[in-house]
Amino acid sequence: MKIYDAIVIGSGQAGTPLAKKLAMAGKKTAIIEKRMVGGTCINDGCTPTKAMVASAKMAYLAGHSDNLGVHIKNFTVDLPQILKRKNEIVKSFQGGAQKGLEGTAGLDLIFGEAVFTGPQAIMVKLKDGGTEEMQADLIFINTGAKTAIPDVPGLSDIDYLTSTSILELETVPQHLLIIGASYIGMEFGQMFRRFGSKITMLETSPRALPKEDEDIAEEIVKILEAEEITFHADAKVTKVSKKPNGDLEAEITVVGETRLISCSHILVAAGRKPQTEALGLQKAGVETDDRGYVKVNDRLETNIPGVYALGDVKPGPAFTHIAYNDYTIVYRNLIEKANLSIKNRLVPYCMFTDPPLGRVGITEAEAKKQGLNYKVAKLPMQYVARAIEVGDTRGFMKAIVDADTKKILGVAILGEEGGEIVSVMQMAMVGGITYPEIRYMVFAHPTYSESLNNLFMKLDSLTQPSPKERAF
Repeated sequence: MKIYDAIVIGSGQAGTPLAKKLAMAGKKTAIIEKRMVGGTCINDGCTPTKAMVASAKMAYLAGHSDNLGVHIKNFTVDLPQILKRKNEIVKSFQGGAQKGLEGTAGLDLIFGEAVFTGPQAIMVKLKDGGTEEMQADLIFINTGAKTAIPDVPGLSDIDYLTSTSILELETVPQHLLIIGASYIGMEFGQMFRRFGSKITMLETSPRALPKEDEDIAEEIVKILEAEEITFHADAKVTKVSKKPNGDLEAEITVVGETRLISCSHILVAAGRKPQTEALGLQKAGVETDDRGYVKVNDRLETNIPGVYALGDVKPGPAFTHIAYNDYTIVYRNLIEKANLSIKNRLVPYCMFTDPPLGRVGITEAEAKKQGLNYKVAKLPMQYVARAIEVGDTRGFMKAIVDADTKKILGVAILGEEGGEIVSVMQMAMVGGITYPEIRYMVFAHPTYSESLNNLFMKLDSLTQPSPKERAF
C-alpha cells in the first residue's frame, strides 16, 4: 500500500494543474490516467475539433472569395493533410502536458484505471499489467464524461461514429446522418459539409438548441441551411440497419411521420454521460445522482470528507474552462485557505460553428421566467462596420439588461469573433459596468467590439444606427 497526501484520478483540465500545484505545495501526490494525459479537451475535444474547424473555415472562404475580388478555382479538400495537422497539434499539447507532470517533483504519474476500495483507498489496474494499491486523505475525481449512446434498435450492429472516432476518418463521408443537433452535432455537421459531405441533422426537441433563445436558434439553423444542411426538429431515430450495398438506413419519425433515410455514416451526438461506472464509488460511499454524476457541494466536496469531484464528472456546465476554474477553487480553498464557492459564478461559453455563438449570463427567456424588469438590445451584424468590411454579416448581437440598474444580465453574440466580443461583455458584467457606460465607451476603430456602442444605442432609439454612426 502506497501512502500519498493526495490522489488525483484523471489528467484533464482540472486534474493536471491541480496535481502539479499540490505537489509544488509540498504534498506527495499521485495522478492516475487510464488513457492519455490531457483528457477530452486536448485529445478528442477542443484542440482537435477546433484545428479541423479552422480547415473547414478555409474551405468555406475559398468557395466564397469571389465577392472580395479573389477568384479561387478548383480547390480541393485534403482530409489526410487536415488530420496530419490536427494530430501534430494534439501530440504537441498532449506531450507538453505529460512532460509537465513528469517533471514535477513529488508527483507520480501512473497509467491505469482507478477503482475505489474504500473512502480514502484506491486500487489501480496498471496499463502495463498488474495492480497497485494506494491511499490518501485527499482524493480528487476528474474522470470527465463520454458519448451517451441512445438505445436505438440496430445501432449496436453498425460502426457508428462518435465525436472521438469521427476525428480519425481519412475519407469524407458521402452522406453523414447526425443524431443530435446540439452544440457538438452542429460543429461537426458544418465542418463535414464544408469538407464535401451531404449532412442531415436530427433533433429530438421541437426546435434547435432549446437552451438558447428562439431567435438565436432560428438564426443558427438559417445559417446552416444556407450551406445546404438538412435539419429536422422533433425527430427521432427508431431503427438503424445496414443495406446489402453497405450503406446505412435509418428509420426516423419527424413530427410523428415515419421516413427512411439512406446514408453512408451515422454520427451519434445525442449528449454525454459521466465516467463513473467503473470507479467503484459505492465502495467509497460517494453519492451520485440518478444520471451517474458525482454529487458535490458548493466547494466541490462530495458527501465523503476529503473526496472531491471536478469537471464534467459532476453536475453542471460541462466546459473545459469550468473544469479549470474548479481546480483553482479547490486548490485555493485547500492550500491558500480561501473560502471560494462555485455558487453564482458567471459561466461563458462558445459554440464554434461559423459564425460562432458566444454566450454569457441569462437568456431573454430566463429573464422573462424570473419576472425581471429587463430590456433587450439587438443589432444585426449587417449594421456592424467591421463585419461589412470583412465580408461576413451573418448573425446578430443581443444583450439583456436590467431596466432599473442598467446592469448587463446576459449577452449572445452570433457572429464573427462572437466569443471574443462576449469576453469583453463578461468583464463588463463582472465589473458592474452599465450599458450606458459601454454605449459611450471609446473602442478602437474598426473592431467588432466597437459596435457595442451601436448595440446599446438601440435601447434609447427607435432608429437603426448606421454602421459608422457613433453613440454620441
